Amino acid sequence: MGRRPLLILCLLVAVSLGAGVATADPVSATASPSSGDSPPTANDSFPVTLTDATGTAVTVDSRPERITTTNPSAAQTMWTLGAADQVVGVTQYASYLDGAEQRDNVSAAGLGVSIERVVATEPDLVLAPNATSRETVATLRDANLTVYHFPAATDFEAVAAKTQTTGRLTGNTAAAAETNAWMWQNVAATESQTADAARQRVLYPLLGGFAVGNNTFIDEIITTAGGENVAASEFDGYRQLNDETVIALDPEVLIVTDQTEGQILGSTPYSQTAAGQNNRTATLSVQYLNQPAPRSVVYSTSNLSAQLHPDSAADVSTTTEDGDPATGVSAPGFGIGVAVAALVAIVASARLRERP
Repeated sequence: MGRRPLLILCLLVAVSLGAGVATADPVSATASPSSGDSPPTANDSFPVTLTDATGTAVTVDSRPERITTTNPSAAQTMWTLGAADQVVGVTQYASYLDGAEQRDNVSAAGLGVSIERVVATEPDLVLAPNATSRETVATLRDANLTVYHFPAATDFEAVAAKTQTTGRLTGNTAAAAETNAWMWQNVAATESQTADAARQRVLYPLLGGFAVGNNTFIDEIITTAGGENVAASEFDGYRQLNDETVIALDPEVLIVTDQTEGQILGSTPYSQTAAGQNNRTATLSVQYLNQPAPRSVVYSTSNLSAQLHPDSAADVSTTTEDGDPATGVSAPGFGIGVAVAALVAIVASARLRERP
């Protein structure tokens, strides 16, 4: 058994046995795993000091009641933890979250955030994902704000670590543990459904000729959903692909989002690939696909899986509040029986991947 299955086992056992984790009524993956209030628990002692991506030891003296997020992935995580009531500031790209319009918009006129707007929210804590520059973080700190800067989340384990850190900093450790168990359980369910399916060659092209390569959480979304990211063999991260390389990679399926739909399939060089010639696309929501956070992992993997392998995924998919298919596995509060069933799926999929 690999490192991820072992991690999932620990999470499932902890949650199913109630080891310091608050439980909720079972709900499907269509709902957030912690939809109600998440008060402090015995694990939420303060002050807490954690070292962030800048190497700074960040101390939060007491449970923060005013939190500002500088990137939508941080806001999505807070909403998923059931802690939206602690958030006072969000960026414009978090507007899809229920009630986000009631928070202060801290986006700058162009890209990034407005220092003045962030300061004006009078936050106890600023959660700054890696998309926020270190220069911005330093400027916010110069304004006497407490800022935690997250490292890049390049895979699902990094998303889980980010969720755990967010829970600890904000006094929502129980909700974070539930959320991670919910995420891993749904990932295992998706993997088990596509374990025997043939891998289709997939490319996620961005505007300007860029594409998504290896060592990204989106690459893991593609592989978990039963696809093969053809750009993963070319580079890590996000880079441009020239026309000749796109044609040579010859993807069978192109991922499009509400931002790129209508601008990819019929344009060169994509129109000259198998996907273009066969009119094969998978449409995903950009607000989930491009944001490394728990809902993004669950919704995007299940949605993509349902489109790549409709016969395999049909019996486990349902519809989220956003209209996206999502697995029907229970969210936090699932109990020992479902936990054991999920563990069986995890171990089975791990063994399938380890076969020569």
